[in-house]
Amino acid sequence: MAKEKKLVEAITSMEEDFAQWYTDVVKKAELVNYTSVKGCMVLRPAGYAIWENIMHELDARFKATGVENVGMPLFIPESLLQKEKDHVEGFAPEVAWVTHGGSEKLQERMCVRPTSETLFCELYKDIVHSHRDLPKVYNQWCSVVRWEKTTRPFLRTTEFWWQEGHTAHATYEDAEARTVQMLNVYADFCEQMLAIPVIKGQKTDKEKFAGAQTTYTIEALMHDGKALQSGTSHNFGDGFARAFGIQYSDKNNQLQYVHQTSWGMSTRIIGALIMVHGDDSGLVLPPRIAPTQVMVIPIAQHKEGVLEKAEELRAELAAAGFKVKVDTTDKNPGWKFSEQEMRGIPLRVELGPKDIEAGQAVLVRRDTREKRVVALTELAENVKDMLDTMQKDMYDRAKAHLESHMYEAKTYDEFKDTVANKPGFVKAMWCGDLACELKIKEDTTATSRCMPFEQEHISDVCVCCGKPAKKLVYWGKAY
Repeated sequence: MAKEKKLVEAITSMEEDFAQWYTDVVKKAELVNYTSVKGCMVLRPAGYAIWENIMHELDARFKATGVENVGMPLFIPESLLQKEKDHVEGFAPEVAWVTHGGSEKLQERMCVRPTSETLFCELYKDIVHSHRDLPKVYNQWCSVVRWEKTTRPFLRTTEFWWQEGHTAHATYEDAEARTVQMLNVYADFCEQMLAIPVIKGQKTDKEKFAGAQTTYTIEALMHDGKALQSGTSHNFGDGFARAFGIQYSDKNNQLQYVHQTSWGMSTRIIGALIMVHGDDSGLVLPPRIAPTQVMVIPIAQHKEGVLEKAEELRAELAAAGFKVKVDTTDKNPGWKFSEQEMRGIPLRVELGPKDIEAGQAVLVRRDTREKRVVALTELAENVKDMLDTMQKDMYDRAKAHLESHMYEAKTYDEFKDTVANKPGFVKAMWCGDLACELKIKEDTTATSRCMPFEQEHISDVCVCCGKPAKKLVYWGKAY
């Protein structure tokens, strides 16, 4: 028991220090390792397995909408990056530059990709000539580099893994439809697979992606009441096409500029998983995304027949379609329970000599610690029922947390008081002026998270300046 207690004590209570709790969980669950390069992390097997499941699920959803995967270069010539003014200005502070090849100075600096719009534009200029060549619906899985000043594992790192979709279309309407479609793919994925409810909306001009005409976002709320931008989708219009000369002949043999989109989700979403569902014992992974859904823990495994029966149950559950392992280490059961909880494995099966004799096993849910004694002949059915119930319950709890941390403010004093004392989203009307958006950030450190698609009218005037309001905005402090 001493060892078991020590393992749990290694995690700071989230109510005591949420930031330290997060760091403790990331390290103790062995998701990442720090490296000698500031802001760069090693994704350890436990962390990479989660990312693999995210990749596989998203990739299947992308391909169902006609997306094809490609691989693009790591380096971008400076002259290529400079072609789109707003884009390069937006990324300039974060760009890492390569100036030498071996011992020789390069004739032109190379940027280590922070994102790949310019590379895709160069490609589309070469391969798009006719309306028959459109649409082009491409995606790549890769890592990118952005030289961040302050870093935290998953949430903000110098190098991170993601997917970036880049598409080219004949018309603005086609591009807009794809932009919204991919945002909905992200929202459905978060809610159905990660059990994370999200708010869908449009970013303000201040917060939109550099070079985009419109940016749409899904915003999630963490346990501590801060927002996390969890996926974005951008409509570039024909801005990049004009900068790069990407034209096609339409059906009337007239030259037109293509319209482009870009959309991405990164390893940052693993940070959301941790902060939405975790508790003081560690990770709590939704069953649908968990690399290991069930851990069979043999009790008194040195006794005859226990390990053999545990392996038999593992094979039976694996054949039924579950991702299952047996913990055959020589640690005591209490330590194994704590380790399974630390790693967020959704369900454990406890099996000892007395259980075998009685033809039963004990199932324990990670999120609620609910125990259920079940007959071995009905094991698979009970495992499925408990995992399905856990997935739904985790979403419902996260949804209830979101709804209970959503506030309205009609006056500026009310707005400032709410931001200061009630962590969460604050719904307030906005006149649309950048000056008010900047003043709100300066006064409260809250930023505009999105203008939700489902607009409400809670006041006629801007919460900041009192002028006529144009949009309802979700505001909040964010990661």
